[in-house]
Amino acid sequence: MGINKESEIAANLQIGPTTLGMVRIYVEGDGVDLPLDFEPEEAEEIADELRAAAALARNMTKQKR
Repeated sequence: MGINKESEIAANLQIGPTTLGMVRIYVEGDGVDLPLDFEPEEAEEIADELRAAAALARNMTKQKR
């Protein structure tokens, strides 16, 4: 499955700090339990990438109007 392919898979996403000073992104779905731990700096880079992707997606939907 690629990033641009739609899916019927549903999952829950939780994000928060761990007691060890990491940032955890936790994905839980049908048969999936996936904890992903990141150093705070890595988490900030991921947040920047999410914001950039959101801005691009927002511009794409504006262009279609």
